[in-house]
Amino acid sequence: MAENYYAEKLNAAKLFQVYETAIPRVRQYFEEEIRFVRQDLTGTERVLEVGAGYGRILRELAPHAASLVGIDISEDSVVLGREYLADCPRCRMETMDVYRLPYEEAFDVVLCLQNGLSAMRGQASDLVARCLRALVPGGRAYFSSYSSRFWETRLTWFREQAQKGLLGEIDEEKTRDGVIVCVDGFRATTYSPEDLDRLGRETGCPYRVQEVDESSVWLVLDKPVGHRPA
Repeated sequence: MAENYYAEKLNAAKLFQVYETAIPRVRQYFEEEIRFVRQDLTGTERVLEVGAGYGRILRELAPHAASLVGIDISEDSVVLGREYLADCPRCRMETMDVYRLPYEEAFDVVLCLQNGLSAMRGQASDLVARCLRALVPGGRAYFSSYSSRFWETRLTWFREQAQKGLLGEIDEEKTRDGVIVCVDGFRATTYSPEDLDRLGRETGCPYRVQEVDESSVWLVLDKPVGHRPA
């Protein structure tokens, strides 16, 4: 539901407005997510971002990596992304379903940020496995969701989006316990540290689960030599 919602209802122009927030704590969250990834980059990495939207994160990381590819299911977002990244020759945007990734052992870093595990349809374990296939041995994958400590700020941000007409009206009765529900049927869930730990264990890869900035929780996976996801 969520992926089709973003592709069909939250067009590229609206998606851009989502990040034009007036809430300082949300802007800090954006910055800290990028900083967390950027601190590990050496400038030599080939980076893939799944669910890249219009390339907001790619643009921030471009000075710190050798090449970057962003994929998104929304053709509208990809078209905007190509314009948005026109002055970033290291970046490329492609329209693609994450569950049909053609890449195998092609990237040093794979990113699925800002609650992408929940935003894209399908099984999270399948999404993680497909991202691992795209990694070279020794590569690293990052998956982030929202921290429970960020709930009130996240809810305020979603209310702001609804007021702008970017999302449907928030269903205040059904919105609770980390799940945001809109009256038009949109539903935004999260992954807890326990959920991410389970996903990490299922891969058989070395991994860690970490909270950052009291706003996001992360699963960071390292792909060992010889690893073959199921």
